[in-house]
Amino acid sequence: MATKSLKARNKELAATAYQLDILNGGLFADGELPRFADKLAQTGQGPLRPRQLEILQINLGYMCNQVCEHCHVDAGPDRKEIMTRETMEQCLEVIRTTGAHTLDLTGGAPEMNPDFRWFVEQAAQAGIQDFIVRSNLTIIRANKKYHDLPEFFARHNIHVVSSLPHYTRGKTDKQRGSGVFDKSIQALKDLNAVGYGMPDSPLRLDLVYNPAGAFLPADQQALEHDFKKALMEDFGISFHQLFAITNLPISRFLDYLIASENYEDYMTALVDAFNPAAVANVMCTNTLSVSWDGWLYDCDFNQMLGLKVNNPVRHISEFHEATLMDRDIVISQHCYGCTAGAGSSCQGSVA
Repeated sequence: MATKSLKARNKELAATAYQLDILNGGLFADGELPRFADKLAQTGQGPLRPRQLEILQINLGYMCNQVCEHCHVDAGPDRKEIMTRETMEQCLEVIRTTGAHTLDLTGGAPEMNPDFRWFVEQAAQAGIQDFIVRSNLTIIRANKKYHDLPEFFARHNIHVVSSLPHYTRGKTDKQRGSGVFDKSIQALKDLNAVGYGMPDSPLRLDLVYNPAGAFLPADQQALEHDFKKALMEDFGISFHQLFAITNLPISRFLDYLIASENYEDYMTALVDAFNPAAVANVMCTNTLSVSWDGWLYDCDFNQMLGLKVNNPVRHISEFHEATLMDRDIVISQHCYGCTAGAGSSCQGSVA
């Protein structure tokens, strides 16, 4: 298990251009597999265009207390990219004026941004219907300054979406590092203690599952049933929903695929599992992603590949919703991950 990001290890794959070279080359360059744009054209579904903006997803920085094996952000303690308060102010102005009903804060560990609590307090006053914070759980147990996060979340009616690779210690620690499972379980108990995840509670607690290897997630509903049964029986833990998310061939998961010699087989599996029904609901059509430095992207995955929106408005400081609606969504071969099988988004299956 690596303890540093690809960037800190000076790996070639830390460069977005190199990742894109891989995604555009090989099986796709020689025509063995169809490019995503060609697949959309074959099924009469391209180019992708945005619908009404519903979700504003803001990345508060790539710093994280974990270095997970499959992280598409390449987050870690050594990543110093952090959103400034000035950029947060620009985001707040958009939050107050946009028609989006959901605000989704992510990272890294968003809680590690020094202005995180100030930003949450300000954003909570904007009247957003669904205010999500994506927490890795272990941050709650990282040190004493984070121990009150469950109470802070509850006070501002935050919808907590938390990563938990599996309901067993072995599979979780293999993907996320030694001790992560036990800390995650304790954090879930802390959240339950203040009302999160309880059957009739308005305090929403959802979990996110990513496969531990080079395969697609199983049926989301079946996984949710298994997670609920195991966590309740073994630890007395309750949660509301489970989101099954496909691992996209980006950053550390791409590194894993190449190192394990699974890249070609995985990309073939994604293409073979292409589901036209999933295309209609891919998250890039109703979501806008904002990077730690304020640049705009069609989705979080495009952000990690440096693929900014194809529009004259490209930064949060010049945000204009009507202008942004008139654009083609930027795509590449990683988009097969969101359209394979039942489809995948930050809110789970889409088909």
